[in-house]
Amino acid sequence: MIAKAKAFFVRISPYKLRLVADLVRGKNAEEALRTIPFVNKKGAKIVGEVLKSAIANAMNEGDASLHEDELFISRIIVDGGPTMARFKAGAQGRVKPFKHRTSHICIELDRKKN
Repeated sequence: MIAKAKAFFVRISPYKLRLVADLVRGKNAEEALRTIPFVNKKGAKIVGEVLKSAIANAMNEGDASLHEDELFISRIIVDGGPTMARFKAGAQGRVKPFKHRTSHICIELDRKKN
């Protein structure tokens, strides 16, 4: 592992983020950054921001000979965060419960092995 980036308590369900995470898992970091803007999903922007952060971390913490095209996504994990219970007005004065789901994202980058 060269670098990693995490985002906690993201206000989107883990299911929606996993759809995007599965698309970029194992890809070259540069290729994943080019792919994400064309994914028509709500979580694409969020995963893209965390990926950019991981790349920036690799550039700052890595050695001087490290280039962006040498990095690939070795691990991307989307876990569920705490669920917030909320209520909405229902018919005939009743109340309808619903859940705001949150997520935790972790992206780890590594160098390609030639």
